[in-house]
Amino acid sequence: MLKNITLSADEELIKKAREKSAFENTTLNATFRQWLAQYTNSFFKNDDYDRLMSSLSYVNPGQKFDRDQLNER
Repeated sequence: MLKNITLSADEELIKKAREKSAFENTTLNATFRQWLAQYTNSFFKNDDYDRLMSSLSYVNPGQKFDRDQLNER
């Protein structure tokens, strides 16, 4: 279910955003919904990353490697 919200922004910024959306053959509303989905997904991806790093905290190579060591095959 879609829900309406009200946002405030500079008039010129809204005009430019509408022009860009029209150039991309979409609407400002659809562009905002897409941005909102990406915005919230990036938050959860960061949370997933933090959980992964925490789960790997036991890994300890015992030393720092220099560039040549890291590039050895």
